[in-house]
Amino acid sequence: MHKVIIIGSGCAGLTAAIYTARADLKPLVLDGYEPGGQLALTTDVENFPGFPDGILGPEFVERSRKQAQRFGADFRAGAVSSVDLSKRPFKIVAGKETYEAETLIVAAGASARTLGLPSERELLGHGVSTCATCDGAFFRDRDIVVVGGGDTAMEEATFLTRFGKTVTLVHRRNDFRASKIMLDRARAHEKIKFLTPYTVEEIHDVKNKSVEIIKLKNVETGEVQEITAAGLFVAIGHDPNTKVFKGQLDMDEAGYLLTHDGPKTNVPGVFAAGDVQDHHYRQAVTAAGSGCMAAIDAERFLAAEES
Repeated sequence: MHKVIIIGSGCAGLTAAIYTARADLKPLVLDGYEPGGQLALTTDVENFPGFPDGILGPEFVERSRKQAQRFGADFRAGAVSSVDLSKRPFKIVAGKETYEAETLIVAAGASARTLGLPSERELLGHGVSTCATCDGAFFRDRDIVVVGGGDTAMEEATFLTRFGKTVTLVHRRNDFRASKIMLDRARAHEKIKFLTPYTVEEIHDVKNKSVEIIKLKNVETGEVQEITAAGLFVAIGHDPNTKVFKGQLDMDEAGYLLTHDGPKTNVPGVFAAGDVQDHHYRQAVTAAGSGCMAAIDAERFLAAEES
């Protein structure tokens, strides 16, 4: 029996682990599908307070992990396959193990949708990004490509005009899912050029570990063309890692967990933190903040039961 189990080891989960460990709750952290979360796939983190020279994403994760372990957090590998939140203690199944917890902090994160290209995976963090606010500043006065057709793509393209020399928005259809106001704003910007209906076929150069040329294919004609760019931003949405909680925790249409009074879910004793419940900010520092909130509320929940 664990006083608290934390699902996910990204920024929110690690912060929750540090706080609950320091409160002597001996948290068990289940790594999840992506140990370290999206930070583990990031190269330079330059916008987290306290690192004036920046820090590599994997190093940030490793430091945070050691910090939590120093205070007594226990980490186990494996993804959660099922949960039973119908009564306490909650039951969590990960791999071949079944765990029981008095409280649960869900910090499973959200996975950015990708194009599915091997070169995209190879160059993630080396010119390919899924977060303009995280990485836009690395591409000052460079040519940038954004892929997508929704509000997120329009927002990211518009944001990237602050840094890029040009921004080319590539979409596989001639029509867009984006709202009219967002689309009009992007179309009106002198730095943004639209390329439709095109798909990204390949990203070069994997050998050089940098984005240099992007190969595109016209969906209607089959015509192939190559454009030069230093950065490729994939803005086709995120999927929250919440499937195992369906029917047990309240969530919105997109699958993000709904919280109230901070990190509380509809089930007493279950708290949510980070990108699993935040599709608006999606930053390391906001994830850390919500992980702290979830940990403090879990601690207070347990203390109230004991008193």
